[in-house]
Amino acid sequence: MRHTRTLAGTAALTLALTLAACGDSGSDDASGDKLAELKDKGTITVAFAGEEPYSFEKDGELTGATIALHKKIFKEMGIDEVKGVKTEWNALIPGLKAGRFDVISAGMSILPDRCKEASFGDPEILYTTALMVPEGNPKNLKTLADVKKSGAKLSTMSGAIETDYAKSLDIKATQVKSPQDGMDGVARGSSDVFALTGISLRTMDENNPDVKVEVTDSFVAVVDGKEQVGAGATVFKKGDDTLRDAYNKELAKITGDEKAYTDVIGEFGFTDAERPKGDLTTEQLCKGELPDAK
Repeated sequence: MRHTRTLAGTAALTLALTLAACGDSGSDDASGDKLAELKDKGTITVAFAGEEPYSFEKDGELTGATIALHKKIFKEMGIDEVKGVKTEWNALIPGLKAGRFDVISAGMSILPDRCKEASFGDPEILYTTALMVPEGNPKNLKTLADVKKSGAKLSTMSGAIETDYAKSLDIKATQVKSPQDGMDGVARGSSDVFALTGISLRTMDENNPDVKVEVTDSFVAVVDGKEQVGAGATVFKKGDDTLRDAYNKELAKITGDEKAYTDVIGEFGFTDAERPKGDLTTEQLCKGELPDAK
């Protein structure tokens, strides 16, 4: 998830967004060296949204692709233990700003409005969109353009980037609270299609073989003539530059090598196709600089 993945803001948040500069890493409420503090404690607390395969609990154990990255990277940084706080998607950034946890571990997409609220690390997961439809795909839906043309009943996850895509494309969508709710809606027939990141939908489909749904091939959404190329990253509180920069240095050792990448998160369904290759940067995504559709 993809998550999933746009932060739904209140009027107060909207005002705050206008006051912050994209990519600005300064913060009046930053206190001291966060990295040194965490190394001294030996523990970092991460927020997770419970979305497979990014970060979730299984048999009481915190797991998932971003958790695996964090356990390896933070250990290399001298922080031995990763603790998790399950948090609703729309409360992730507000909770980070309020100091309820140290970083966000949810594969959150790097978007301009979010960059004004928090500091994103380098890309660690590339995203494409897919559609979950009833078995047999009776409406032959392959892209969001097909959804719009057909008038199919679309559902998206609250706070997810697919919700923004639907709004930008003037597609009426029902927002659900979780990926499970989205799948249940398609299975029950209350919605014709559920849009989310391809990796999330494939994982759900594989984990629920008895549910009569299927997942389309992944695609890159196009809005206003621009390819909506997306990437997820770890999210840090503004001002925690030393922590973020040290994290990025260790992350590069993993994303820079196919084997290293798949060794860490391959078990969660991620492949070299999801590995950032360095041609898409956090700075570009924070500025909303997306390529023209071909």
